[in-house]
Amino acid sequence: MDNPLYDYSPIVSRPKITWPNGARVAFYIGLNIEHFEVDKPATSIFAGTAALVPDPLNYGWRDYGVRVGIWRMIEAMDKCGMRASVLLNADVCRHYPQIIEAGRRRNWAWLAHGKNNSTFQSGMQLDDERKYLKEVVDTITAATGQPVRGWLGPALTETFETPRLLKDLGLTYILDWCCDDQPFALNVPGMLSVPYSIEINDISLCVGKSLSGPEFSRMIRDQFDQLYKDSAESGRVMALCLHPFVSNQPFRQKYLEEALQYIAGHQSVWLTTSDEIAAHYANSRPG
Repeated sequence: MDNPLYDYSPIVSRPKITWPNGARVAFYIGLNIEHFEVDKPATSIFAGTAALVPDPLNYGWRDYGVRVGIWRMIEAMDKCGMRASVLLNADVCRHYPQIIEAGRRRNWAWLAHGKNNSTFQSGMQLDDERKYLKEVVDTITAATGQPVRGWLGPALTETFETPRLLKDLGLTYILDWCCDDQPFALNVPGMLSVPYSIEINDISLCVGKSLSGPEFSRMIRDQFDQLYKDSAESGRVMALCLHPFVSNQPFRQKYLEEALQYIAGHQSVWLTTSDEIAAHYANSRPG
């Protein structure tokens, strides 16, 4: 079947996008803050134990992110004047409230990222999904004190009904469909897609392809350079997608900081959040 969610639109045929203060690239950090259930397999660094219950090797590796890595991430973003667009599992609100409080002090944007990263969305029945999404959104809203505007599914999973159900809950955009360098309207009235990256993503590159810290930093800068070049005619979005249990391991930290400082050091870059990108595009796009 064809994709009913959005229509084809070649980037060379669209109206010009302008960002605030004449910026060429809107840059945001998609910061995955996640909870993993201890008795289910999930993202792993060593497949040999991934199916074991418990799996101390892989679970402990993931747990490093919320215990240690996130605090290095906060330090790096603070140095560069960057705010996070947090892709937040609702279970984080109960298990790691100190992280929520740190983000609230920094005016982070909070996106719903499912209940936890052990529960995937695909295949849910309509009524079950409606109830599930409402619980997720209500939990995050109560904990952060902010309305939830954006969504990223755990492992980018959805059903064909997800965008419509999210619209009914007051959300305005999703990140799951990594098919563009600009926001665009979905075929669900009032819903947008905002760019996310499955390639400039530490899981894909540092775990999936075993890239070194210097290589990852170089790819981030190369991604930015090309989008900056492309944006001479119309604005672009760069999403940098990070997980504290990967990017903030001690031996990678300085290379992440180098990449962030490189981007922050350029003129005509809007250091922003995915919420602000979606709102600006919705308020300024033709029609």
